[in-house]
Amino acid sequence: MENIQRLMTTESIRTLKAQYCRAIDTKDRELLKEVFADDVECDYRGGATDPASGVDLMPAATESVLRGSREAIEALSQALAGVVSAHQAYLPEIELLSETTAKATWAMHDTLRFPKGAPINGISAYGYYHETYQYQGDRWRIKTLKLVRTRVDSV
Repeated sequence: MENIQRLMTTESIRTLKAQYCRAIDTKDRELLKEVFADDVECDYRGGATDPASGVDLMPAATESVLRGSREAIEALSQALAGVVSAHQAYLPEIELLSETTAKATWAMHDTLRFPKGAPINGISAYGYYHETYQYQGDRWRIKTLKLVRTRVDSV
């Protein structure tokens, strides 16, 4: 792959991750359809578990791998209904594996505020997204996503 093509591909993957964060926070299901590959696998297991204490602040929301864009979008929509969130991904380590595949690790921080009556008010958490990407149709899409937490604080 030529240097200019590598830069363009890397920038496309950066934009894709920004769209993912925006789609999650604005609950934009249509944008998530564009972001995820049809056969995406999203693994948020342990996504609300503080590694220091082992306490899982949202056990029901993060208990299984989501397979396929339809299942992932539906599960995310349900889990985040009524939640105000702010997701940030930064410091990407992007590796282009071929003309149509790539992988990356992103440092991340998110804050979630839950609706009144929820067991907790919210969480503020840090960690890393480990992702793979595939070029499908006319754009890059997230093929696999694994969230690994380094810190989770209840608010």
